Amino acid sequence: MRFLSIVASACALVAGAVAAQKSPEQRFLDFHGRFQAAAAPVGLDDASYKALTSAPRDYSVAVLLTALGPRFGCQLCREFHPEWDLIGRSWAKGDKAGESRMLFGTLDFADGRDSFLSLGLQTAPVLLFFPPTQGPHAAASRDPVRYDFTSGPPAAEQRPVNYLRWASAITFLLGIGTLAMTAGPYLLPIIQNRNLWAAGTMIAILLFVSGHMFNHIRKVPYVAGDGKGGITYFASGFQTQLGLETQIIAAIYGLLTFCTIALVTRIARMTNPQSQLVAALAWLVIMFVANSFLLSIFRIKNSGYPFSLPPFM
Repeated sequence: MRFLSIVASACALVAGAVAAQKSPEQRFLDFHGRFQAAAAPVGLDDASYKALTSAPRDYSVAVLLTALGPRFGCQLCREFHPEWDLIGRSWAKGDKAGESRMLFGTLDFADGRDSFLSLGLQTAPVLLFFPPTQGPHAAASRDPVRYDFTSGPPAAEQRPVNYLRWASAITFLLGIGTLAMTAGPYLLPIIQNRNLWAAGTMIAILLFVSGHMFNHIRKVPYVAGDGKGGITYFASGFQTQLGLETQIIAAIYGLLTFCTIALVTRIARMTNPQSQLVAALAWLVIMFVANSFLLSIFRIKNSGYPFSLPPFM
């Protein structure tokens, strides 16, 4: 196996040397054809990487050295790769004639182990930019410019237009508009119903006042043991509570609210004075008992609470 690996490496080096003997223009045309055919950065190996980046060259090359295999465990490589492909596709679409003299390539560690070792790379992904060595845009140094991404993958700013997403959004908006125009005469009276909004508002107020959000945030238990083999429904202290306790408090507040609304709206409309008096006294008694029970709960939460009402003394 080691002999076959040595033979394969030697063949790759020979192929790279042969490719490097081509003129810069021939190399550019070869790789540009592959770039346009794939509409994405060209996949490279040791030989093609050496041929593409060898001097002299009158074109620029951007090569991403990455390690996408699961055995390497490079999460940053997998996150960066879609952005890199997006840049390559955008460039290939906008420069079909090759006027920019720019090429994109990707060299994975599994295909370019020798290149990684020769560059002394210990991390990935790494982006190498090779400027031209001849021509009007030639750089003074032949060494590539290196970019590391230890702080995370940057996003590709120039993204192609996602026509499917635009079509879906427009279709959705048109559907909503059509539904509103068709069902508007039936839904508008429901939306504008004052009683419905009042009921929803009261339910929301009762949920928040009783501590419903506290239960979701703290993940409190529904009930707890009292230490004597029984169950307690109210947790002592104002910084703790139980799920059933919240429901009991909400029910008491709801009852008090209903009593107040009945006294203000229903009792005032009764025409019989005796019936009105009896109903008013009945609702007042219910409110008195409910307030007495509520004060007893306050004393359970805090034994130093000084107020109380009969019958829950």
